[in-house]
Amino acid sequence: MTLPATYRDEAIVRMADGTVKQTNLLSGTEVWTVPGRGDRPIPSALPEPRAINPHQNGAFCPFCEKRYLETPPEKERLVRVGDSQWKYLSDLGADQLFDTVADFRRIPNLFEIVSYNYWHLNHGHVPTEAQHRRMAEYLASGAGYDHVMRLVHDRMLASGMTEDECDALSDSDKLQQANGFFSGGHDLVIPRRHYTYGATQTDQLAGSGTLTPDEHEQYIRLTVKAMDNLYHLDPAVRYVVAFQNWLKPAGASFDHLHKQLVAIDQLSVQSQSELERLRKNPAIYQEILRVATTRKLVIAQNDHAIALAGFGHRYPTVAVWPTGAPYNPWEASPEQLRGISDMLHAVHAATGVKIPTNEEWYYRPPSVSIPMRWRILLKWRVSTMAGFEGGSRIYLNTIDPWRVHNRVTSTLAELRDAGAISPLRVGAECSVDPSLLGG
Repeated sequence: MTLPATYRDEAIVRMADGTVKQTNLLSGTEVWTVPGRGDRPIPSALPEPRAINPHQNGAFCPFCEKRYLETPPEKERLVRVGDSQWKYLSDLGADQLFDTVADFRRIPNLFEIVSYNYWHLNHGHVPTEAQHRRMAEYLASGAGYDHVMRLVHDRMLASGMTEDECDALSDSDKLQQANGFFSGGHDLVIPRRHYTYGATQTDQLAGSGTLTPDEHEQYIRLTVKAMDNLYHLDPAVRYVVAFQNWLKPAGASFDHLHKQLVAIDQLSVQSQSELERLRKNPAIYQEILRVATTRKLVIAQNDHAIALAGFGHRYPTVAVWPTGAPYNPWEASPEQLRGISDMLHAVHAATGVKIPTNEEWYYRPPSVSIPMRWRILLKWRVSTMAGFEGGSRIYLNTIDPWRVHNRVTSTLAELRDAGAISPLRVGAECSVDPSLLGG
């Protein structure tokens, strides 16, 4: 089954004046790119650089390695052993946090999007026996008790309570507010570095693309592990939202790289919309690849993934699609996950650290049997929505898919030649047909 030819043709249409109209085949979103706006240089979202104070090394923000006690008790860390080995350490006590330096950490979010109280009051969620034991062991040490109480106090103040109101609460009442640190549904995965190795200026931030391919693989693996873990938080979990906000214009609180995973009790709106379209047309993913191929929007390819210039998105977008039969992130083989990581790392490196981005993961909810496909979208937050979009529900994207394709492919070729990314095929070197996104 395929989409009608007229619908396929209307996925991307260039008008006589040069306006490009696009329709997202999975959401129905309509996007226009008008002439003359896409050739402008993309400005840096970073402030004017200044010299880094070397005395602040390891302590630039609360996500840095010398400030572990400013974030909730960590669930897990990944430590490099030698040049190529990695070791997982879990459930460390507060007095053990500085015994090693974490290359990657998984921690609860201090300010959850969906709180522990949401799960507790709406679904009767309570910590498991193992989580109760972990909390008791953490609080048993003076360092752990002080750490948790200080974080609870800070969070109460941030919520609008006064010092007097906080002081009026008993320690027992305050500890009730700490359950989310041990049985919550919003995790962060945080790499070690704030700036790149040897950085001297504040614009030399450590982003996804500045990690080595091996480091990025571990970053993705820990993210997938955390996602799988959150599906076991509570029977009411229907979906785990995975995303990364890079720089403040894209919603980041700190200019320190991190991914977020949030358990929710319903399917995402996008999942429901996609399911409706997929039921009507099981070949819709192949049609997306057919459009990308015929419009020459294929950016890169390796043995396990392809990157396309996305169409029908509100922001300039690069889409990374795992190839072959559909599977979910936690079902990927080590080789598949490395291939996807390498492709995502490459498009991040080509994008650079000065462009604010949202990285969004889409995949099949476990309760759904229809074979939805995993994909990761990297969106460049380089425009601001305004009244035209609100009134028309037609979105203006300042850079059309062909310009995204050209910008990224030219940079990827340079990065590949310099050995900064893993080997891949770029642009015209790719050999792509719709069966790569088949069932």
